[in-house]
Amino acid sequence: MTARGRKVAIIGAGNVGATCAFVLAEKNVGEIVLLDIFEGVAKGKALDMSQGGRILNYDGHVTGTNNYADIEGSDVVVVTSGFPRQPGMTREDLIEKNADIISQVGEGIRDHSPDAVIVMVTNPLDLMTYHMQRITGFPHQRVIGQAGILDCARMTHFISDAVGCSNEDVQAMVLGGHGDTMVPLPRYTTVNGIPITQLLDAGAIKAICDRTAGGGGEIVKLLERGSAFYAPGSAAAIMVESILNDRRRVLPCSAFLSGEYGMDDIYIGVPIILGKNGVEEIIELDLEDSEIASLQQSGSFYKEQLSSILGY
Repeated sequence: MTARGRKVAIIGAGNVGATCAFVLAEKNVGEIVLLDIFEGVAKGKALDMSQGGRILNYDGHVTGTNNYADIEGSDVVVVTSGFPRQPGMTREDLIEKNADIISQVGEGIRDHSPDAVIVMVTNPLDLMTYHMQRITGFPHQRVIGQAGILDCARMTHFISDAVGCSNEDVQAMVLGGHGDTMVPLPRYTTVNGIPITQLLDAGAIKAICDRTAGGGGEIVKLLERGSAFYAPGSAAAIMVESILNDRRRVLPCSAFLSGEYGMDDIYIGVPIILGKNGVEEIIELDLEDSEIASLQQSGSFYKEQLSSILGY
């Protein structure tokens, strides 16, 4: 299939959705449709991106709409719709507000792009990914949450600063829920193959892990009126590219577990192989007792919220 024959829909033309669309346009992945309840916002940003094609040498076909009929036949749908975090608000505070939005979005995707792979970005990420799968009824492997890629990118940046090296040489690993219960894994984190335990002391590593877990909140506090969007939008675009081009990249994403890591019937961040069918394989790392306990504790936290707030 040629790039022009492929189609990506992005639901929500706010900062995250627009960033994702812009990164994908530069990658020439094919047709991109921005959908937003505010049609002018979607159309205006799409037109602005299209006019930048000559400047940045891309051919991306970007359009804006507020009509779900226009996402018909999409190969991948990225969902960014929802209320953003505000200062003092946790991701979990967003649950009830965003669940209603995801219900409406899920129905639109189910009716117009029944064969698509869905990449979820809306927070609280793991809960909204679970909710989206239930609303659409899509196979679990075709509904995936963008979480670990962003968390790893944040950890990577903090490590590169501490070591004094290039971001490009750091490979980080973060599992668990996309929130305060995430589980950074220093044991699986390296700088060009060198374990960070040989480059940083225990205190520095703990500080980095703590800052990674609070990375989104730190940006919300700094911005005062908004939340992160460059890195989240770019991370979602990386997932879309891996799916469209069947690159089968190994990426930490929120995936549905059926016994892996001792957990069942839950979406949570784990390393997967991401290809044209969505989750091609879940990779089970050899974790120490303390690491698996932290991961399962993260899972239990979201399980409780699924039951008590969303009624699953």
